[in-house]
Amino acid sequence: MIKIRFVLIGKVKDAYLKEGYAEYLKRLSKYASVRLDYIDEEKLPGSPSEGEIRKALDSEAERVLSGLKNQDTLYLCDLRGKELDSEEFASSLKKQIDGGVSSLVFVVGSSYGLSDLLRKKAKERYCFSKLTFTHPMTLLIVLEQVYRAFKINAGETYQK
Repeated sequence: MIKIRFVLIGKVKDAYLKEGYAEYLKRLSKYASVRLDYIDEEKLPGSPSEGEIRKALDSEAERVLSGLKNQDTLYLCDLRGKELDSEEFASSLKKQIDGGVSSLVFVVGSSYGLSDLLRKKAKERYCFSKLTFTHPMTLLIVLEQVYRAFKINAGETYQK
């Protein structure tokens, strides 16, 4: 069974988001072994400089990268990534899995985004919307789209 790990850099305060995460992780467990990990966001001053932000993002990236195993394939949720529709995203995941990928790791960055250290290591970078969402909300969207992709690839219908 394929393994999928979702990593959120930052904290989630809203109960409705946590409930949504739990629901989609439960739904996905039919298709994969799934888990959700949190990595603390670096503390920054009120008006951080570009250098302070870059250093914080690099520190977050190093913590993400240190948790990866050799078989893990890294996917980033990145505003600079590819924009796909749901069928294209499902096809992309299917191609990876059919090609032998056995462990997917989806990373949602902190409120300042992602480090180039992660971008260099990522197999794919996906942009799930050009709209701005909080990173906890982005994770819920990613969970839903990964679930939708598995439903599509299994030839199953999905309530719209």
